[in-house]
Amino acid sequence: MKKMSLRTRVLTGAVAAAALGAGTLGAVSANASAPAAAPATAVKADTANRNLQQSTHLTVDAASKAAQAALDAAEKEYQKVAVSVVDRNGNTIVTLRGDGAGPQAYESAEKKAYTAVSWNAPTSELVKRLAQTPNLKDIPGTLFLAGGAPVQVKGAPVAGIGVAGAPSGDLDEKFAQAGAAALAK
Repeated sequence: MKKMSLRTRVLTGAVAAAALGAGTLGAVSANASAPAAAPATAVKADTANRNLQQSTHLTVDAASKAAQAALDAAEKEYQKVAVSVVDRNGNTIVTLRGDGAGPQAYESAEKKAYTAVSWNAPTSELVKRLAQTPNLKDIPGTLFLAGGAPVQVKGAPVAGIGVAGAPSGDLDEKFAQAGAAALAK
């Protein structure tokens, strides 16, 4: 990429600022003199448009229900865990830290949930894949330990539930599965 001279950069910035100012002034003056617009009508999406994609996401209420169900399942077995639910994109929707859960449990639960939704598989299954592809564990934000479960709709991942803090990953995953099962009720 060719570097611009100081003069070119200053001129480019001045032109951009002038254009922005003129546009803002024009919009304000046009808005002030324009009659009130009629209420907007509902816009219908063109579902035949191949440029659009529909996706399914958990609501905060559903994510909270799943997290609480997982935490309740752990508490019934006297386990002190943290539970995290992430959306399809790996963004945290809700995280619950049970009383007495260790400091590492919070972050581990989020990473297990992220890992489960990323590969649409329980993290216990993903641990087995490390034998063939050990560099999977190097992907940022992932944790290849049992305790993560995907939430699916028609086979597609829509969320992940991660549990951490129990003495074994098998228990963590059992509680994560309980959270996922609560969504089916």
